Amino acid sequence: MPNAYVVGKISVKDERKWVEYRNQVPATIAPWGGEVVFRGKKASDFAKENPYTDIVVIRFPSIEAAKAWEASPAYQSIIPLRQEAAEVMLTAYQA
Repeated sequence: MPNAYVVGKISVKDERKWVEYRNQVPATIAPWGGEVVFRGKKASDFAKENPYTDIVVIRFPSIEAAKAWEASPAYQSIIPLRQEAAEVMLTAYQA
């Protein structure tokens, strides 16, 4: 079964709330076999202007695990904090 990667493109609105949210995410992904692969800040735009300043990549063992994480009560409970903290676009990919 191929891995799934959830890519988050992020524009932080409230740094304090963003840190609070980000610190809670690992506990929500662990039960689904998820792990943060990469976090970073935008260094340069090449092909087109990207309005997002930050990125995160989370690996899951399958697309089913990624979907289960996203729908889980643990993750759903921190979405209001995420919405206060940042504009986030989440997309899942299979590799």
